[in-house]
Amino acid sequence: MDKFEALKSFVEVANTGSFTDAAIQLNLSRVKVTRHVKEVEDWLNIRLLHRTTRKVSLTAPGLDVLQHCERILNETASLESLARSHNEELIGEIRIASPIGLGQNLLYDMVEEFTAANPKVVIQLIMSDKNALLVEERIDLALRYTEQPDESFIARRLMRISSALCCSQRYLETHNKLTAPQQLVDHNCLIHIPHRYWNFIEGQQLYSITVKGSIQANDIGVLVKAAVNGAGIAYLPCDLANHYLKSGELVQLMPDTPLPVMSLWAVYLSRSYQRPVVRAFIDFLANKWQKDIDVFN
Repeated sequence: MDKFEALKSFVEVANTGSFTDAAIQLNLSRVKVTRHVKEVEDWLNIRLLHRTTRKVSLTAPGLDVLQHCERILNETASLESLARSHNEELIGEIRIASPIGLGQNLLYDMVEEFTAANPKVVIQLIMSDKNALLVEERIDLALRYTEQPDESFIARRLMRISSALCCSQRYLETHNKLTAPQQLVDHNCLIHIPHRYWNFIEGQQLYSITVKGSIQANDIGVLVKAAVNGAGIAYLPCDLANHYLKSGELVQLMPDTPLPVMSLWAVYLSRSYQRPVVRAFIDFLANKWQKDIDVFN
C-alpha cells in the first residue's frame, strides 16, 4: 500500500463527502479511491466513514484521524515547497478559473510573469463569468469577486477592487446629465448578464436600481467596448475601467456617489493537500496584489 496516496484519497473523500468527487479531484478512478480508503481503515483497524447510497460522513474516530492526516499532508507539502525553493524550480500544471475580464487583463499579466520565471510550469486559464465547479472541472484555483466566499471552500482574500459608472464623452454629448442613480431608468445601461440591477450605497445602507438597455452580454469585455464606442453606461470593476479612464476613452459618472467595493478571493477546495506549484502561485498573486485598486482620478 502506498500510504501517502491512500491518505490523500481518504482526506479528499472526507472533505468532499463523496467518493466520486474525490476521484475527480485526484484524477483517479472511483474504484481506486474506494480501495485507498479501505486500505487506510484496514491499516489502522478503524472504521473511518459512514457510507450510505447518498452520503458519506466521518465516524468519530474518522474525525480524529482526518486531523492527523491533514497535518501529515500539510507538512509534506511544506517540505516539498521548501525543497523547491532551494532548487529554485517549480514544476507542474495549474488549472485556474477566472472571470473573463480579470483573466484577459490583470490575471494574464501575472500568469505571463510567473511562467516566464518558472518555465516548467503550465497554467491553464478557464475563463467564464459563471463560477466554475471546482471538483467537476478539476480546478486547482478559482478567482472570484465576492464578499462572502462559499464556506465549503478555503478562501484567501487577495485585494479589494472599487467600481465605477462609466461612459464615453460621445454618449454624454447626446444624453441628459446623470446626477442621481434613480435617473438611470432614462439611460441605456450596458448589462452584464444576469445582473439586471446595480448596487449603490447611501449612508450605511446598500440599495439597488433595476436597469435596462439595448446591449446585454455575459462577457464584460463586450460591455467595455460598447461603452467606449458610446453605446451606453457601464458599471465596471476598476481593474478594467482604470485603463480607459486614464486614456480618456471613458469618463466616470457621479464620482461622489459611493459604489460597493468588491473583494477578490483565491478559492480552492481543500487545505489538506496543496501542491507546491499552486501554493507558490497563490503566494505570488498575494505579494503582487498587496494594494487595493481604487478609481483612477
